[in-house]
Amino acid sequence: MPAQYGLIGYPLTHSFSPAYFKKKFAEKHIYAVYDPFPLADISEFPNLLAANPNIAGLNVTIPYKEAVIPYLDELDPVARAIGAVNCIAIKNGRKIGYNTDAIGFEQSLIPLLEAQHTFALILGSGGSSKAVAYALQQLGITYQLISRSRKKGGHTYTDLTPLVIARHKLIINTTPLGMYPNTDAAPPITYDSITKHHLLFDLIYNPEETKFLTLGRERGATVKNGFEMLKLQADASWDIWSGNSEQEVE
Repeated sequence: MPAQYGLIGYPLTHSFSPAYFKKKFAEKHIYAVYDPFPLADISEFPNLLAANPNIAGLNVTIPYKEAVIPYLDELDPVARAIGAVNCIAIKNGRKIGYNTDAIGFEQSLIPLLEAQHTFALILGSGGSSKAVAYALQQLGITYQLISRSRKKGGHTYTDLTPLVIARHKLIINTTPLGMYPNTDAAPPITYDSITKHHLLFDLIYNPEETKFLTLGRERGATVKNGFEMLKLQADASWDIWSGNSEQEVE
């Protein structure tokens, strides 16, 4: 039987990974399959593995990047530091969690960084935001986490005055606001304060340009979506599954 890989999350109606890996496996003549496994609740995870004993690796997407951790046997040091997992390798029955979102985001962001991008706003507080925060730490960029409710002394959208927007020249959307089919939605920030010196990065890739990015581009900002990040994190996942990764487990 072919090696089996897949994606867990909910819902998975417009997922990038299955088509990407199907093409990758065909081009490289890899005897493997990649399937979507929508789980209505993370408690279904053990049953999924029991029903599919050939699974050698899984990607994890919204909303289980944090919730899956208690079901794992080990964590890579980076995943442990981030507190979120988007890649699982299953070796000799042991489930090992990794985070390749941080790798994908950092590599996608670096070519766009300029001297003024020293302060960042991360919109959202889910698993993806934690990977973004980790990557920004590695790059020496100071950041603020922004969420809908005030958690542990964090900041909310009501704190984003024009002065705050003006100071933070890098703004990253890690929320699903603007994702297909709800393309009219956008994070509630003061877009009139965006300038040509800003860089707006959206982890969403469908649509290609979200309302968040459109509003930034119309004000002269540099904008980028999450498609390249997605490809980079997928390739990093494959490196882990195929044994080509330099990451080590503690």
